[in-house]
Amino acid sequence: MHAERTHLSSLVDDWLRLGDETAVVTIRGLREFRTSYAELAAVAHRFAALLESEGAGKGDRVVIWGENSSEWIAAFFGCVLRGVLPVPLDAASPPAFVRRVMDDVSPRLVVADGSKLELLESGIRSLALEDLRHRLPSESQLPPLNQGPDDPLQIVFTSGTTGEPKGIVHTHQNVLASLRPIENEMGKYLRYERIFHPIRILHTLPLSHVFGQFMGLWIPPLLGAEVHLESRLVAADIIERIRSRRISVLAAVPRVLDLMQAHLLTRFPDLAQRLDEAKGWKPWTRWWRFRQIHKLFGFKFWAFVCGGASLSPSSESFWSSLGFVLIQGYGMTETTALVSLNHPFKLARGTIGQVLPGREVRLGPEGEVFVRGETISNLTWRNGAMQSSESEWLDTGDLGEFDQAGNLRFRGRKKDVIVTSAGLNIYPEDLEAALMRQRGVRACAVVEVSDESGPVPFAAVAAPDENIVREAVSSANQQLAEFQQIRHWAKWPEPDLPRTSTGKVLRREIARRVSTGELASASGQPGTALDLDSLARVQLQAQLENEYGVALEDNALQNVKTTDDIRQLLEAQAVPVQKEVRDRQVYPRWPWNRVVQTVRSVFLDLIAMPLVRLLTKPRVQVAVERWPESPMLIVANHVTSYDVPFILYALPSRVRRRVAVAMSGEMILDWRFARNQGNWFFNLLGPLEYWVVTALFNIFPLPQLSGFRRSFRHAGEAVDRGYSVIVFPEGRRSDDESPQPFKSGAGLLWKELGTPALPVRLRGLGEIKATKARWFRSGTISVHVGNVLALNPAETASELTERLRKGIFPD
Repeated sequence: MHAERTHLSSLVDDWLRLGDETAVVTIRGLREFRTSYAELAAVAHRFAALLESEGAGKGDRVVIWGENSSEWIAAFFGCVLRGVLPVPLDAASPPAFVRRVMDDVSPRLVVADGSKLELLESGIRSLALEDLRHRLPSESQLPPLNQGPDDPLQIVFTSGTTGEPKGIVHTHQNVLASLRPIENEMGKYLRYERIFHPIRILHTLPLSHVFGQFMGLWIPPLLGAEVHLESRLVAADIIERIRSRRISVLAAVPRVLDLMQAHLLTRFPDLAQRLDEAKGWKPWTRWWRFRQIHKLFGFKFWAFVCGGASLSPSSESFWSSLGFVLIQGYGMTETTALVSLNHPFKLARGTIGQVLPGREVRLGPEGEVFVRGETISNLTWRNGAMQSSESEWLDTGDLGEFDQAGNLRFRGRKKDVIVTSAGLNIYPEDLEAALMRQRGVRACAVVEVSDESGPVPFAAVAAPDENIVREAVSSANQQLAEFQQIRHWAKWPEPDLPRTSTGKVLRREIARRVSTGELASASGQPGTALDLDSLARVQLQAQLENEYGVALEDNALQNVKTTDDIRQLLEAQAVPVQKEVRDRQVYPRWPWNRVVQTVRSVFLDLIAMPLVRLLTKPRVQVAVERWPESPMLIVANHVTSYDVPFILYALPSRVRRRVAVAMSGEMILDWRFARNQGNWFFNLLGPLEYWVVTALFNIFPLPQLSGFRRSFRHAGEAVDRGYSVIVFPEGRRSDDESPQPFKSGAGLLWKELGTPALPVRLRGLGEIKATKARWFRSGTISVHVGNVLALNPAETASELTERLRKGIFPD
């Protein structure tokens, strides 16, 4: 830590020093947006200027409520620059909770996602995060603010998993005291950082939580790291992004690691056996033996930083045995995140590491953890005012113990301990660990119930069926002492247990269902009927995958009719079995190579377009007055196999050279695998045709039956690279040019790409096909390019699809 750093706004100076290096990568829909450190600093200063113009001064409050983004970070630091207290709220917080917080803190300004602001209906001045850059003052020259380490920094409202929400006030010193030991230790290894620069952190945590802030706000500038924000918690997608974006570190809660573990065990059926054989192997031997796993993640990836909840010993052993570094820390909102940290190169398995400098930890008579030190918040916000705590020691409510090496071991929450009628303590974490080692158990929680013998443990287990739960409980009991035996249990009626946004199990909700009798009868309740069209199935599938962290086939919801069907589907298809190689689509990036791009541009300008003009002499009508600088979604009716050259012919040269074409995925598979081309000779030419057409027209597959979401993501990546994307929303050719029904996915693709759209209509080709007339310079073919359509994000995907249809077929 720099000796002169006495407040966190000095990190913005670090941003300016890092300049054009990438600071944040944000995903919006299918697109990836990069923000440099210099740009982030500029927006933060402009936000500070806005606060100044609004009269917001030191000690005033600003509520920030939205998904993680570069704008979120800039707004937060804009507050810090002016001494205004940001009040970050979890994006998943219900509007009623947000209103309650606003009533308590009386904010001068609310900054939130636009969709969330509509739910508030508040008279308080507000700004939408997505519009932030366009609504801020252009000038940002402000005098420096006098700030000190004891000044309040932010108010974090938390309710944990039980109890009433409360506002924890952090000072600059609280955070700086947590950063000092980390940066001091970092300094010993920074000389090696240049070899791996830039360090890329895949960040899956809410920035409204202190662990998320450490990994997303405080540590990255010290390393000049890139923070890749990710909200879609699907195991297969996370692993793919780690590999494709060459991520170095994943910051996540234990639940995310559990989801990826389940994915790998399903994808590699012999992995569990190989891990058993790997016990006792040296680290380099493990890395080599499991190189297939490391290749899947990409060879730049090396570490998990895990916090926010307790990681099970079995999960810790799984990832460490694969040769990955697993870093765990212990802390809570009141401790400004970290109390202890597991050293990345001196790991002590089964513990949460050594107590960090500047903290003092003592254990109470029952093992309860008490903490004091500079990191501990002694301020709370209650009833509209800041209040100081009476004791310097923080009663964490957690139970722990120290091993012989001084590492702290987490034993659970004190309030969760079950005290039997014999006076014996049962720690739910011990029982849960035994259950999680059993086959088929996806999640479990143990809560206290009472029977004729007094307080006893009750296990709620998420598993495919009751037989698996019964066997799991029986096997777990064989590993437990007599007084710990699980005699009451139930299969949880949903694919996963209820959780907070940081992955902690909501025990109070489980206990409530047990006490009211809901749990015992929930699995027998008839499912609610569903009425889903194709677009609703797409949206429901994305929601299910994100909530439960599973990967479903694109046609998985085809026969779903009730909520019971969904429950059974999630239990049976948590992670699909790997497909045969010959059935996989390939989404090529090599056509974006500069050399291939140059060859393609020369081919289009000097060969393809002159041939179109010579052979067909198409008439072109263009309604566009000014071509946008940004990429577009180009949509057209589909008549023949030669539609793409006609569309390209109507485009300006600079647009034509930067186009990617979505083509039938099934046809591309037939080319690649030399099949269904009519005869053996044309089958033989199929692979060559695939390579030539891919190179010269930059095609990629858009399957009709399955895999379209992967195709959508490839389209988004193409747009990020500066390519406009051509799609045919009708999905099949129309022999007579009559309009065909548009696929609802076209509007969804437009919405998630966030680009302008360009409608194109082909005429005359249907007449030639119907009459078998000659093509050569017929003069009957015309290409009409309509006006550029601006995207309205407020419109639904169905409404956007209809706008595309009218753009092509206005009459």
